[in-house]
Formats: sequence, structure tokens, C-alpha cells
Amino acid sequence: MNKLVILKLGEGDFERGFPVILQIGDENARASTEITGSLPPNPEITNYYFRWQSIYRHLRLPSRVKGVSKQANQAPTLEECQQATEDFKIRFNNWLTSDSFRPIREKLLEKLTSEDDIRILIQTKDLRLQKLPWHLWDLLERYPKAEIALSACSYEQVNQIEFNNDKVKILAILGNSEGIDTQTDRNILEQLPNADITFLVEPERKHINNQLWEQNWQILFFAGHSATLDNETGKIHINQTESLTISELKYALKKAVARGLQLAIFNSCDGLGLAKEFADLNIPQIIVMREPVPDAVAQEFLKHFLEAFSKGEALYLAVREARERLQGLENKFPCATWLPVICQNPAQVPLSWQDLYTVGTTQTDICASLSASDREEIPQKPSEKPSKKPSSKWLYLSWIFPISIAITALLMGVRYVGMLQSLEMKAFDGLMQMRPTEEPDSRLLVVSVTEDDVRAQQSETRRGSLSDKFLHKLLEKLESYQPAAIGLDIYRDYPASKDYPDLVKRMQNSRFVGVCKVSNSEGKYGVAPPPELHQNNLGFSDILLDPDSIVRRHYLSLDPPPASACNTYYALSVQLALRYLQGKGINLEFPDKHTWQLGKLKFKLLETRTGGYQGINALGHQILLNYRHSPSPENIVRQITLGDVLAGKLNPQAVEGKIVLIGTTAHTFKDYSLTPYSEQGKAKTIPGVILQAQMVSQLLSAALNGRPLLWSLPIWSEAIWVFGWSFTGGLLAWYLRKPIYLILGVGVGLIILYGSSLILLTSNGCWVPLVPAAIGLAGTTVVFKQLTANSVSEACPEGTYSEQ
Repeated sequence: MNKLVILKLGEGDFERGFPVILQIGDENARASTEITGSLPPNPEITNYYFRWQSIYRHLRLPSRVKGVSKQANQAPTLEECQQATEDFKIRFNNWLTSDSFRPIREKLLEKLTSEDDIRILIQTKDLRLQKLPWHLWDLLERYPKAEIALSACSYEQVNQIEFNNDKVKILAILGNSEGIDTQTDRNILEQLPNADITFLVEPERKHINNQLWEQNWQILFFAGHSATLDNETGKIHINQTESLTISELKYALKKAVARGLQLAIFNSCDGLGLAKEFADLNIPQIIVMREPVPDAVAQEFLKHFLEAFSKGEALYLAVREARERLQGLENKFPCATWLPVICQNPAQVPLSWQDLYTVGTTQTDICASLSASDREEIPQKPSEKPSKKPSSKWLYLSWIFPISIAITALLMGVRYVGMLQSLEMKAFDGLMQMRPTEEPDSRLLVVSVTEDDVRAQQSETRRGSLSDKFLHKLLEKLESYQPAAIGLDIYRDYPASKDYPDLVKRMQNSRFVGVCKVSNSEGKYGVAPPPELHQNNLGFSDILLDPDSIVRRHYLSLDPPPASACNTYYALSVQLALRYLQGKGINLEFPDKHTWQLGKLKFKLLETRTGGYQGINALGHQILLNYRHSPSPENIVRQITLGDVLAGKLNPQAVEGKIVLIGTTAHTFKDYSLTPYSEQGKAKTIPGVILQAQMVSQLLSAALNGRPLLWSLPIWSEAIWVFGWSFTGGLLAWYLRKPIYLILGVGVGLIILYGSSLILLTSNGCWVPLVPAAIGLAGTTVVFKQLTANSVSEACPEGTYSEQ
């Protein structure tokens, strides 16, 4: 099995160590395994490497490097070089067996077998790490079909133009040959089978530039002098007087890569600087020599590599075989096996020699080499009847409209029967959570009865969470500060104690609103109101739960059943909001039976099918609840505990002219409701009194501040919206031929759809169909692409084409 291993070495140095990420997966598939580790600090590694490098570079070997002095007071011996090699190898492998790196090693042993063909990419931007001879890692001895390559941290896939050639197109540059033999390289290249080679011998810069621009090359070869400069830039000497960096041929090389350049071979010295610059051009593969290379070593490697590669060996295994065969020269040229190294663009998969050309190209071969989108333009054979001619690109454009209509109709039908409701509710919740944060509503104050407040009343006669004595003290304190309204969100289905006659008077004040419940979740007739209160001083606390028990709707009013003990028509939130608004000169009006009006604000009521809701119980008067957005839905109003109020810690200005809600937040009374907000995948809950505050705030903000209420489009408008996005998906499939472009296009389309839905919801409260539109966009893309692919396939016999 073919395996791809990526070893990512992060930011660090040999004094602090390097973080490491290991990824393992099959070729052409996403990594299936990922694990982290680290390489510990070890400055000795660089010290021993530079010692070896210094000895190696001062050996008087005839190499292909220009401008590096080989003179020394006394040249080192081969034995000294060999000893430095062994010293480095021991310390290098000790480093790779350190405790912090052991999880990486063990995972490799677990996931890889000796039968696997393995490409190992060392991904780092640290040149010192790139220079290290990673092939010395003793772990690799277990895997005879593994080879290591270097990789840049930044890369991208280039969509190359594909050409059918009957031979491999090679541009061979034989540069400055002073003191070296490049003729042997030429002889080796000329022996390649199925190769069309153009040789440029000691050319001028413009000749190289013209060749790269004017023809389509698959392999670029260079032999001659080269070096890596102090700034890590590579330079090649193209003739006796001129030298070039890769950046000086940047535009020509980018063009060559776009037109199909697959492999660059620099059979010259010190090539890591060249590889670094080539990485910015996103060339698929490049083979360089990491240090100065002797003539004989360069030629031997080239001969064995091209021989194996051209006979069908995989590129990586061909490099390994050729590199290991250099061991036969190490009695004269030490460390020859260290020199060749592959530099890989991780976004590209290496091609074989046979992939670079096609033999005997026919109509069948052409069909096999084209993608579905490219096959649209295949010319019809003269003998074919017009009815079998593949549809043209412009004919396919006319397909988009009927396909989009069909998918829209299907989606709206599926939506109508409620099959998308749960998905639409989740999408709605996601949009609600993405809105900008709003300031708390300063017109409201919540007095919360906590667990501590309940325990403080243990000596009192108490039914529920608030005794008569404590309620009397609280109302006395609040009324002295002149609130606009007081709402008691605590059930009192019993009369007040005769010990507190003033309590009854305070509850009968026009500013006071008590609470009752029309019906409970089992359909029984709810909870009775305080017997002292008139209907005008009552509001019901019933809430509307969706199938997932989340509160997304706001009850405004309902007709209570005759048998209900709670006979009020309006919700507690409405009663409180109306008292506040009346002080601002705003009264409730009914322009028609489906519309409410508060001042200039008019709003429609929910119907059985509204937005994502399909077939809900629209009993009474309901609207969508536009929660005031805060990181926590509880933090939308100021809150103070009962104990703090009675202790005199309440600021009178927080009460004067405001709406005060009294309710329990003690968990023992289980007055909590689920909201569209979530945390770690679970819906957040808020106390019932905070939910009432959300509802009151919604009405006040809409009537006084123009904050939008939530609404949805009529069904015909929703159908047009879904059709528009479906049609967009068809256009993308028609216009974008390359699969990668199409995937990106659909991704961008979905992002724009989500952003548009969020903007509409946030700016004017419009809830548009997000889920049906997203399915329409993606679904039309897939259906259109499949239909056109099936149609185009008629131009090629079955089995003669392949998806590119």
C-alpha cells in the first residue's frame, strides 16, 4: 500500500527544541492519523554537522561548486571525514530516540509495514534542519521502500494545463563547464527512451527565458556550477560570464509550471537554495544535491536514477535506488549517499515516467485524457448523426432553469410536510448566536429570589418561594421609588395572610401585575391567580415550546378555555409593556384581526406555516421571540437579589420609571426554560423571570427604538429565494469546469448565503430559508454536473474516459 508520512517541524531552534506534528495516511487521501511530539534542545547536532561539513568541503574533491575555496593549510583526510560522519550519525539518532520524540517513532512503527511504498516529507522552513541527512535515521532501515523528501511549509496546488505528447519533453541546460565534465550528463540524457530533449549549452539568459515561455516542458535539467549564497538564495552559472538566481527567471518558470513542468533536476552543487526558491513557484518535484558534489558522483547518480525512473520505477524509489548505489564510490568520495535529496510540493502527487507521455494518441486516447467538462468541446465525427453530437456549453446553459425549477419545487414540497423543520430550527439558532452583542435593557430591573433568599424565610409561613411578609416588605420598598410597573412572576393561587392587610392594597395597585397559568404541559387547567387581583391586573405566564423544548416564540394573548382558572387574555409581558408604553403615550390597537399596532409599529402574527415552522399550533396571538443578544442570555437586564433589596442596597434610580420583575432563580423550583443559545453542544437555560424580561424588552425595543421584530417572507417569496440560490448553483457548475474550482465556488456561495441570511436577520429581522437554499445551491450543482457528464460521455465510447 502507498503511504504518505508528513513530519512537520515547527518554529524553534536547536537551543530550545522543535515542536513536531506527525501525519500518516494513504496516498491521495486525507491523513488518517495525527500525533504531536517534540525534538528536545540539542546544540550538539549543529556543532557536529558543521564539523563534518567543514571537513567535507575542505577535501580536495573536484566538485561542481564555483567560488568556494578548497585551499587549506592541510587538507583533511578521508579517515577524518569518515570519523566525523560516524560521530554525527550517532548523535543524530540519539536525538531521534529522545523521550519527547518517542511517540512519533512508536506511531510510525505501529502504522507502517515493510511492504509499504512510503513517501516521508520533512516539512520545515529551517535551513539547518533541511541540511541534515535525514536518510541516516535508523528507523528507515526497517522500510526498504521508503524515501525522504523535504517540503516547504507554504504551498499550493497548481492547476496545470495537460498536453498529450508522444515523448517526454525535456529542457536540458548545460551551464558553465569550467573544470567539470557536463558532456557525460548529455550522453546519459540522450540514452533516455521516449524523450524529446532540447539542449542549451552555456546559453545566454534570454535563450533560457524564451525556451521556458515558448514551449511546454515536463522536465527541466541543469548541469554545471551552482551554489547557495549566504542569504539562502541559490545561483546557477549558465556560462563563463553569467549567473542567475531562480527569481531572475520567476515569470518564465511560473509559466512553465502552469504549462505542465513536473520535475526539475539540478545535478550541481549545494542546491538547497535553489530548491527554496523553486518552492515559491509550487513546482511538483525538484531533485538537488545538498552539498558540493564531485563530477563522478553527479554522473553516477543521474545515470542510475534515469535508468530506474524511465523503466517505470516510482520517482521516490528511483531516487533511493540511485542514491544507495553511490555507496560504491564512498571509498573515494565519502558521504556520496548523503547528497541527492528530493524537494516536494505536498499538494502534488509524483508522476511516473509513463505518465509524462502518451504513445499512439487516438480519439480514444484523447477521450481518456479529458475531464467531463473538457469533453464538452469534443468535435463530432463526420460519420455520426446529428442526434449523437455532444451538447455544447451554451446548450447546457439552457438546462439550468428547468433543473433549478425542479429542485426548488422538490425542496419546497419536502419543506411543506415538515421534513426540514428540525434542520431549519438549528440553522435559525446558529444565526441567532452570531448576531452582534447588545447592551442590557436599562428600562427593566429583575429582583431574583435565590436559594439563599428562600433559606432566609425558613422561620416564616411560606407557600412557594416568597412569604407574605417578605413580599410586603419588597413591594413597600419598590413602590417608594415610583416604578412604572411591577410584575410578580411567582404563582400565588392562595389569599394573602390577614396579618398583612396592606399587602392586598399594594397588589391591587394599578402598577402591579400578578401571574397565573392558563394550562399546564399536560393540558390541565393551569394555576389560578391571586384571588385579590382583578383581571386587569393579571397576565398569564404560558410559554410556547417547540418539539425540541426550546422557546423560540412569544405568546402575546389567547382566549382562555371557559374552565380555566386563569381567565386573563394577555401575557404578563404584554401587561407590563403596555403599562410602560402608556406612560409614553402609546396604546395597543388592532388594525385587523391578524395585526397588532403599538404606536407606529405594526406587526403580523404567526400563522401555521411561518418561516421554518410547518404546521405548528398557532393558537392565540404569537410572534417570534427576538432574544436580546448577549454572550449569556441572562445578562440582558440588571439584576438584584431579594436579600440585597431588603438590606437597602437598591439604587432608587434603578427603579424609578422602570419595569420591575420579581421571580425566582432558585433551581429547586425548576422554573427554567431552554433557549436557542448553546454551550458545548447543549442548549442554555434561563430562569422564567429572565425569559419574561426578554419578552418585555422585545416589545419595548420594537415600539420605542425601532428594533426589528422577527418575521418571514410569504411562501411565494421564499420559493423565489430558494430558486435564486439553486440557479446560482447551476451557473457555478456550468461556468467552473475544474472540480477544485467548483468546490471552492460552491464553498464561497454557501458562505455568501450564510452571511446574507445573517445580515437580513440582524438588520431587519427577516428570517429567510437558509437550509433549503443551501441544499438547492449544492444540489443543483451536483445534479447539473452529473447530467452534463452523462450527456458528454456519449462523445466517447464507454470506458475510454477518466475523470481528471
